[in-house]
Amino acid sequence: MRLILIAALAIGAALVVGLVVGALNSLLEFHARIEAMPAWLRLPLIAAMACALAGLALLFWRLARPAPRRAPPLREPPRREDVDGRLEALRRRDVDTRVLEGELHELDRRRAGGEVHVALFGEISTGKSSLIRALAPEHLPAVDPRGGTTRSVALYRGRLRGGGDLVLADVPGTGEVDGADRETLAREEALRAHVVAVVAASDLTARQDRELRWLAGFGKPLVVVLNKIDQFDPAERRALLDALGQRYAGLAAAVVPVSAGGTERFERRLADGRVEQVERARLPDVGALAALLERLAAPGAAALEPAREAAVLTRVEERRAVLEREAAEREADAIVARYTRRAVVGAMAAVAPGSDIVIQGALGTALIRELAAIHGVPVRELAVDDLLKRLGLTVRNTTAVVLAIAGNAFKAFPGLGTLGGGVLHAIAYGLVFDSIGRAVSSSLGEKSALDQADAERRVRELLAEPGRERLERVARLVLDSVRSGRAE
Repeated sequence: MRLILIAALAIGAALVVGLVVGALNSLLEFHARIEAMPAWLRLPLIAAMACALAGLALLFWRLARPAPRRAPPLREPPRREDVDGRLEALRRRDVDTRVLEGELHELDRRRAGGEVHVALFGEISTGKSSLIRALAPEHLPAVDPRGGTTRSVALYRGRLRGGGDLVLADVPGTGEVDGADRETLAREEALRAHVVAVVAASDLTARQDRELRWLAGFGKPLVVVLNKIDQFDPAERRALLDALGQRYAGLAAAVVPVSAGGTERFERRLADGRVEQVERARLPDVGALAALLERLAAPGAAALEPAREAAVLTRVEERRAVLEREAAEREADAIVARYTRRAVVGAMAAVAPGSDIVIQGALGTALIRELAAIHGVPVRELAVDDLLKRLGLTVRNTTAVVLAIAGNAFKAFPGLGTLGGGVLHAIAYGLVFDSIGRAVSSSLGEKSALDQADAERRVRELLAEPGRERLERVARLVLDSVRSGRAE
């Protein structure tokens, strides 16, 4: 084996050498032929070859270079009347929508105010509060050297050199441990603003990059503010600004270097040779940012309002959809519980042969129809019938699985064993309806359609492993039915 490997390496080396020698020989022959040509023919040929090589190099560079990162497509904003109508529908379902109504009220209040709002957004310890202090010195925010000291949204009014008012929002920093609630406050305020200044103290992290692109998706003006620029030497500063400018071209209006001030320490040598430590205030340098904000605010709040309103309405609609899903889940749980109870009672009451099949089939049809209505999914009668047939909605068709599982209820409720076989029958039907209801509800919520294959898979999974909590709940329904001695 070793000899074979050595031989293969030797052959490979010989082939490489042969290729190199052949290429060199061809190049030498080509050079000799070029030299032998007259000058009037040789020079145009050399120029044509140079152009061809340059074209090939340009083609290779275009194919090999990474594709530029494009701005994310702008989101299609919902209409205000549609949002209002959907919130009204939620209120009719007894859903608390006061927070979202407050968001819309704030949207209207700021529109009526006519002021341009700028949110300073970024991770903790990037100097947002110090930056606002430099931009609006007449309204000084508290500045603490510790990270994460801004706990809520604070608004400060500054006056632009052109005479217009600018409202600056100091928002909590992102990236703080256990700061999820404050991060939500920061993002919500960024969406309420007309302009967002993403403040960083160095190159943006992957997290900051994702947040900036998320904000860019709403179409409002963005500014990347590189604070604490005095901490970098000139070469580092140029390289960082160039990198940020190229990366966020098309996403941000500009990348602006600033120094928000603060304090600086240095050593001073005295006349007697002693050295003392001196701490003094560092003068802020925010002129470029102030000029950019003035330019962005020049059209006025009315011109910037459509993008801001679209961002707020989009966020309100997202939060409304969450509330709607939660309401649908609560209502679906109540429906499943009600039909499970009816299935148990129907199984206990069925005395004629085959009457249980008729009762449970009718209940199954009504259950699926009510769940579809809750999730806003239209269904056809034929589709419901096909699904019930596919599921085999009778204890006879699921005896091997359901009755074996239902037998475990006797372990949790030993007294059930003295009540007769009808109890086991009722528990089996209860588990079937509980599984069908939960499976169909979750499938409708995720698929927004009556997917029979998906619903069947979920039902089989729930029946295979019903869980002790579900089993005990159904057994309690059976006990209650036996004790009450009446049908629903």
